[in-house]
Amino acid sequence: MDHRVIGTTMPVLEIMLQPGETIVAEPGELSWISGSVQMKTSTMGAGAKGVLGVFKRVFAGGGLFMTEYSSQGGPGMVAFATKLPGQILPVDITPGSAYLIHRGGFVCSTPGIEIGVGFQRSLGTGIFGGDGFFLQKLSGQAQAWVELSGEVVVYDLTPGQTLLVHPGHVGMFQQSVNFDITVVPGIANVLFGNQGLFLARLSGPGRVWLQSLTLPGLAHALSAYLGRETQTQATVSGGLGGAVAGSILKDLLGGS
Repeated sequence: MDHRVIGTTMPVLEIMLQPGETIVAEPGELSWISGSVQMKTSTMGAGAKGVLGVFKRVFAGGGLFMTEYSSQGGPGMVAFATKLPGQILPVDITPGSAYLIHRGGFVCSTPGIEIGVGFQRSLGTGIFGGDGFFLQKLSGQAQAWVELSGEVVVYDLTPGQTLLVHPGHVGMFQQSVNFDITVVPGIANVLFGNQGLFLARLSGPGRVWLQSLTLPGLAHALSAYLGRETQTQATVSGGLGGAVAGSILKDLLGGS
């Protein structure tokens, strides 16, 4: 199956489908397709064998529905764009070589993918919006594509070699890597509800992909600016002068 990744900062995955070839993805991942590509959405697919399989996928952070894209009557194209600045990486999955990825990292795959729960831990109300920390497990036999945020740093850990990582920076790792969450006491952090610093412990052997952009870090950086434009406009509003000042502030703050 031919594919290419277009762009750098906000890349797009473009897959060329030949008649009889199929790609599986969550419905919200699609960016655009050619006219020869047919779509079929159902609760099955992505390793879901019956109702229990569907709930297993949903519990792992996947969607209730999956969409199959197949080409009819000739070659077709389907494209998926990243949601955040980052990279899209191809992953070859074979029996016995599963991968664990961050929640929401799965873009699409060939049929034969199985999506399940890789890891789940509650880390308090401050991190990840109080939803806890989840990892998805990709297994089966398929070619998959995974989205990682920001720059990607790869480490090949030897047996017993350990990395301590902010959980948000964990992008993907091989199943052979031992993974757990540890707490560093005495370090207050607003992102973690001041309960101490949670770190992911990754121990070799195996390959680890870390992502430089974390959603909690991005949310924290933007939190100081949320609502600022509305408050500023309310202060200067009133009469023609207020309207003009509000318009200038909109331009300065990048508003629409």
